[in-house]
Amino acid sequence: MIIEKLLSIITINYNGVKDTCELIESLPTDDESLEVIVVDNASTQDEATEIENRFPHIIVIRSKENLGFAGGNNLGIQAAHGKYLFFLNNDTLLEVRGKRLEVRDLFLPLINRLESDERIGMVCPKIRFTWGTQPIQYAGYTPLSSITLRNKSIGCGEEDHGQYDTPHPTPYAHGAAMMVKREMIEKTGLMPECYFLYYEELDWSVMIRRAGYEIWYEPACTIFHKESQTTGRISPLKTFYITRNRLLFAKRNTKGTSRYLSYIYLIGIVAPKDMLKFCWQGHRDLSKATFNGIIQFIKL
Repeated sequence: MIIEKLLSIITINYNGVKDTCELIESLPTDDESLEVIVVDNASTQDEATEIENRFPHIIVIRSKENLGFAGGNNLGIQAAHGKYLFFLNNDTLLEVRGKRLEVRDLFLPLINRLESDERIGMVCPKIRFTWGTQPIQYAGYTPLSSITLRNKSIGCGEEDHGQYDTPHPTPYAHGAAMMVKREMIEKTGLMPECYFLYYEELDWSVMIRRAGYEIWYEPACTIFHKESQTTGRISPLKTFYITRNRLLFAKRNTKGTSRYLSYIYLIGIVAPKDMLKFCWQGHRDLSKATFNGIIQFIKL
């Protein structure tokens, strides 16, 4: 692959043309050092053509099948020409404060963080929600517990008063916005496609750290996230994949006693509790999705 650009921005579109177009409009696409790649993951309508007609200067790839989050991004990676690759959810927006910015100004803090140490392979910006007073969604992650596989997004739900404006290493990236060095992908490998939706970035983060790289949080760049516009904040689709993929993550990233204790916790405690809660709330479809997630994992 010949590197021709400074930065490639890759985003996935699936029945989300409105959000995708709003994201593209927030990008400085007239900067020649930037390329924007939209992978249409087999939307039910021909949204790829609509995006291509509206923004003829960007790269639009239409996949004949829905490859999932990782598969779509991996398709974008293969078409990218940038030294750095920035994966953005299509339901995100950039903070430009009403003025035109060049790529080097807008993304320079992230690029500088990547270049500050050869061991840094990935960096994530501060992420804030778009709704309400735009509270923080992500300022890094805490480590996952070894058995429950739970962790916290630092600062989530808090008002942003600058309390998380210090860059620091973080064990996991946030899939809504993550920038990487191309050379890191060449050494670590592409995103794992076995998850389809949810947990890919956590597994990829583990792969990246096992390869000897660090992941950093860099608050000098802020991204705003509409959050779960594609799948809904709570839906059978989301419930199914989160249930299945928690177990799949345990299988791939834990060993020995810890793995089986995780299985017992997730299948014997978490799933029954969630199913009962959903039934009590009248969401039998979510209870069924939880059960189906367990069955699908067992079949895997």
